[in-house]
Formats: sequence, structure tokens, C-alpha cells
Amino acid sequence: MDNFVIAGKTYSSRLLVGTGKYKDFDETRTAIEASGAEIVTVAIRRTNIGQNADEPNLLDSIPPSKYTLLPNTAGCYTVDDAVRTLRLARELLDGHKLVKLEVLGDPRTLFPNMVETLKAAEILVKEGFDVMVYTSDDPIAAKQLEEIGCVAVMPLASLIGSGMGILNPWNLQIIIDNAKVPVLVDAGVGTASDATIALELGCDGVLMNTAIAAAKNPVLMASAMRKAVEAGREAYLAGRMAKKIYTASPSSPVDGVIASTQKP
Repeated sequence: MDNFVIAGKTYSSRLLVGTGKYKDFDETRTAIEASGAEIVTVAIRRTNIGQNADEPNLLDSIPPSKYTLLPNTAGCYTVDDAVRTLRLARELLDGHKLVKLEVLGDPRTLFPNMVETLKAAEILVKEGFDVMVYTSDDPIAAKQLEEIGCVAVMPLASLIGSGMGILNPWNLQIIIDNAKVPVLVDAGVGTASDATIALELGCDGVLMNTAIAAAKNPVLMASAMRKAVEAGREAYLAGRMAKKIYTASPSSPVDGVIASTQKP
């Protein structure tokens, strides 16, 4: 499996996973181990990583010595909230720079507010953060975020938590073809085949949470997602055959075969 690079650091796994929605920290730890993920995203507004001294600390189960933590702004609907949240994360994690920005526009669909996202991204990049950013599948917005200086763009496949898979592969392909930074599908993956398709299209990776945590067997699904991402990347590198409505070229060569005189 080939490596990929985010903000100057090389990783072997192209699967990024979240830490929410599990029944407890023990299941979180076990599922993440099964996924093989090296980058783990944490919702700072919803998960204790030290800001609440009297509560269980996620970092006891997911130690920063073993994983690259990716603080995110899940639950933020304004520029100020998002920027403040990631500044807090940097303090709690001793100057940690790699973050995931999302500024939501609607509490029902969790679709991103791209105007606020662009503003927040510009502020955070200027403050020295390495910003991975959740975006709509609008190729223009994705390019603008790259030009601001984000280290990765993360278009949705479908709505967060929907499990609907990749609904618009054509927009996603345009984003991939024009990006000079990594493109990772973020949101909407429901099962292993969705992850495989994302990698087959040329995405550099995929981030998921609900698809694993909400499965009947999260640990087994985490293992399935690990294999799916690896298979999708290998298929992309191998280069698929051309699609045809039909083919006159059989799988086995027929040159030199004695023709039958029997009529059908």
C-alpha cells in the first residue's frame, strides 16, 4: 500500500475515523484499532480531551503518542465558534496545528455554510493552523479553499450521517482532477463499497464515523472499511479496464481455433 502525505507527514492508512457515537471509550478504542487508522478526529465541543478534569478523558483510550489527533469543529455554526474551538484545541494539545474545520449551515441536514467556512479557513491559515476542511461538493468552493492554503479539502459524498454513499461522483471527479492538495471524502459513507468507490475515483482518502459506530458490529465494520479503502486504492493504481456496452473480444483467444461447421 502506498503512503500519502498530509501537512508534511506521511501516513500508511488512507482511512480516517471519528470517535463519536460509540457506546463507550473501550469500543471506540477497539474499533479504531481494527480500522488501522492513524488519524483520528475528535469533536472538541462534545468530547473531553482534558478540558473537563472530572470526566473520563478520551486521550486515555486514544493516546496522541499512537495516533495523530484531528480536532474538529463539529457543532459550530459561525466563524467565531469554529475559530475559538480550534484555538482551544491547540492549547489543550500543546500547540497542535492539524485541525479539521467544519462550519455548519443547517442543524437538520448538517450541510456546510460555505461563506462562513471560507472566512474561518482564511483566519485559521493565517494563524498557522494546518486546516483540513469539510466542504460541499462544489468544485469552485473546493478550489477557493485550496487557494486560501488549506492542506486538504474534504467534500461530502452525501449528508453527514446519512449513509447514502457518493451521490454525485461527477462533481467529486472535477474536484479531484483540479486539486493540488489531498482530496478526502468526508460524510455520507454507509458501507464498505462506498469507501472503495471513493478511492477508485481517485480520492486520497476517506473520513468516516457513523458508518462504523452505527453498524451492528462496529469492530467488524471497522475491519471491513480498512480492507475496502486498501482495495479501492489498489484498483485506482491498477487502472480499470474501459467500460463497454458489449465486447467482441472474448476472454480466451480464438485465433487459430478450428472453426465449427455446425450451424447454430
